[in-house]
Amino acid sequence: MLFRLLREVIIAVRMKKKPYYRKNDIVKLFEGDCLDILPTLPKCSVDMIFADPPYNLSNGGITCHAGRMVSVNKGDWDKSNGIDKDHEFVIDWLTACRRVLKDDGTIWVSGTMHKIYSIGFALQQLGYKLLNDISWFKPNAAPNLSCRYFTHSHETLLWVAKSENSKHKFDYQLMKQIAGGKQMRSLWKDIDVEDEPQDIWSITTPTKTEKKFGKHPTQKPVALLERIILASTNSGDVILDPFTGSSTTGVAAVRHNRRFIGIDNNTEYLELSVKRLEEELAKMNDRPKLIEEFA
Repeated sequence: MLFRLLREVIIAVRMKKKPYYRKNDIVKLFEGDCLDILPTLPKCSVDMIFADPPYNLSNGGITCHAGRMVSVNKGDWDKSNGIDKDHEFVIDWLTACRRVLKDDGTIWVSGTMHKIYSIGFALQQLGYKLLNDISWFKPNAAPNLSCRYFTHSHETLLWVAKSENSKHKFDYQLMKQIAGGKQMRSLWKDIDVEDEPQDIWSITTPTKTEKKFGKHPTQKPVALLERIILASTNSGDVILDPFTGSSTTGVAAVRHNRRFIGIDNNTEYLELSVKRLEEELAKMNDRPKLIEEFA
């Protein structure tokens, strides 16, 4: 713990890193390890965090994609360093996130069974308050090639407040409206807000149009992030993604008049993020009211 605190102090003093990309005060992207970037951000400055951390599944196995057998390896960033070191990393980035989160802020974390239990335990260790665990059902999930297990067709989303004293935001009425007049459930089906109202959440993996600028191996669908953002933030709020990847979180944030900060250590994915965000920001030219509200 002492080493971690000293590391934060040294980084904050010595490192004044300029954003990799910046668009006024609407979007900022930083290149680097989130453990290096987060300590440089102001304390209690973020309203909501969405984190899709490495699941540590790049173990040489196989999976199915588009009807073909492919490797599960995504890169060195997704390789496991052993249970203890993997959990230590979870503690470190959740600690850094908690420092920048406002007292009434919340954090959403996505994961599968391979990582979500470590994350949930770490959240409780650090004093966060668990609000909900959401089951996001993926109707087009890849089949299980070994035929020895049930098909993995969902991910778990943990929605967590900074502390027991937090007065978190929740747009109950909007979620009820989307659910067709019923209370929104924690099993998510039919996330697209354009569709008929549903109270259970289900959504396919990202469409081809969401990957037209390039692909990220763990990219989340925009519709998923739209609902998360609409449920737990207000217009003008600051949203942070410490593992931003292709910045689906940023696209959804800009679309709904929120500010966005993204962090990633991969230049290729940051370039992909810039293309996607530039496209979304360009649409704001047709929405001058949003620009005025940002200002």
